[in-house]
Amino acid sequence: MAILVTGGAGYIGAHVVRALERAGLESVVVDDLSSGHREFVRPEVPFLDLNVLHAKQLVEQLSEHHIEAVIHLAAFKYAGVSVEQPVHTWRQNVGGTLSLLRAMEHLDVDAIVFSSSAAVYGTTDVPLVTEDTPTRPESPYGESKLVGEWMIRDQGVATGLRHTSLRYFNVVGSGEPDLYDSSPHNLFPLVIRALSQGHRPRIFGDDYATADGTCVRDYVHVADLAEAHVVAVRRLLEGRELEPVYNLGSGDGVSVRQIMQAVADATGVDFEPEVLGRRPGDPARIVASGERATRDLDWRMRHTLDDMVASAWQARPADPTD
Repeated sequence: MAILVTGGAGYIGAHVVRALERAGLESVVVDDLSSGHREFVRPEVPFLDLNVLHAKQLVEQLSEHHIEAVIHLAAFKYAGVSVEQPVHTWRQNVGGTLSLLRAMEHLDVDAIVFSSSAAVYGTTDVPLVTEDTPTRPESPYGESKLVGEWMIRDQGVATGLRHTSLRYFNVVGSGEPDLYDSSPHNLFPLVIRALSQGHRPRIFGDDYATADGTCVRDYVHVADLAEAHVVAVRRLLEGRELEPVYNLGSGDGVSVRQIMQAVADATGVDFEPEVLGRRPGDPARIVASGERATRDLDWRMRHTLDDMVASAWQARPADPTD
């Protein structure tokens, strides 16, 4: 029996596959490599180059692998770009989840851990986001993730599908020296890429109502996040009752200026970031509580900010354009 990991060749997905391996669980990866990397998946792990939109092909190719549960990470994950490409975002994220649920029903797979997002909350005015904070997504990406949660919930009511959805903010660092974040939009790879190319990293706005004037965000280490996915899927397979959603939050935010200083300390590169104007829609502070996940999923921040930065720097690709 094996765990299907959709998007398992991506930055987070590949870490989840490695965490499953450490836990003694077999995995099968489905990924169309639109943003993932084939080399992130070890040769001994069954790999299907396939988009989850294709339910019939999913059923055909997965039928021989005896899948017992799914960790669903495959998605178009760029919130800002989703505003410019809403149809593409909805097709990939909502259509992909719908297709996967159809395939799971056909294959009699009755457990799923869904990779959701803190983007479902939108801009909040609370000091600490909890699972009870109202959801007001402000991008097609955030909307598509919330709809994915609803679809999975409804399938649970109709068929008894066991499920939980994990919401998280900024995932950073590296748990393996050959796995790195190649996103063209995330803060850590942007800073690392800038330094590797001899440029000054950028801060967008230093006049917010925060301690140092820069935005405060919730950062979690990718290895900690991967472990939470493994615990969640094991809990479902053991028949334990889980909440429909969990925040994987730090409970304690870090400012962009603090990130910059941590990068300078970890790399030994002394730099002064370039400060530009605010970006529209950037709230001053977004931090989430992880108390519910700590209670049920053994969620903990096992890595410090220095760990996050140092591991990301050590795992950076040799080609700074990657």
